[in-house]
Amino acid sequence: MLTSEENHHLQSFRVAVAGCGGLGGYIIEMLARLGIGHITAIDGDVFDTSNLNRQLLSHPGNLGKSKAVEAKHRVEIINPDISLKAVSILLTEENAADILAGHHVICDALDSIKSKLILQYTAEGLKIPLVHAAIAGWYAQVCTIMPGDRTLERIYEGNPEQGEENDPGNPSFTPALAAALEVAEVLKILLAKEGILRHKLLTIDTLKQDFNILEI
Repeated sequence: MLTSEENHHLQSFRVAVAGCGGLGGYIIEMLARLGIGHITAIDGDVFDTSNLNRQLLSHPGNLGKSKAVEAKHRVEIINPDISLKAVSILLTEENAADILAGHHVICDALDSIKSKLILQYTAEGLKIPLVHAAIAGWYAQVCTIMPGDRTLERIYEGNPEQGEENDPGNPSFTPALAAALEVAEVLKILLAKEGILRHKLLTIDTLKQDFNILEI
């Protein structure tokens, strides 16, 4: 349980969410309901029918519309005191630093290894903690990466470039679960709580209900 002082303090923090799809939509929802005062939602994509099975922010009425802008509309409904900046462009090596500078934590909700690595290197350069998550079907993984850790290089070493979150075969509960764990890490970082998943990878197999923490 958070103290009233901690709840009030959350209004002063700035959190960036890279990706507003399956993971990102749930992350933004939870951050807003926690009362994080300033959120930047970054996504250059629009909703399509393949998103409807698992992306919280998508519905038949907003197909073809910007995911980042729809995130802003959602937050205005659930907590009008939250300031959400919608950035409707693809995050690249060229623009990432300008977009992400000034935040206290960055959330990885991207759907490709290449994009995730760009995010990690940018966060390192800006000296901002990064909370990573990825999903694939019944599987999810979460960890926290402090500047200089370069944890993703060890996780994805030797793996071919591939998409994760954008696979329409993902069930609705996998991104919700991974996002909740990711937001828990964000909160611990912001409030200087113990127990963050640094140098550790939480792996989850929801088919077998198997949760493991790997040292990395």
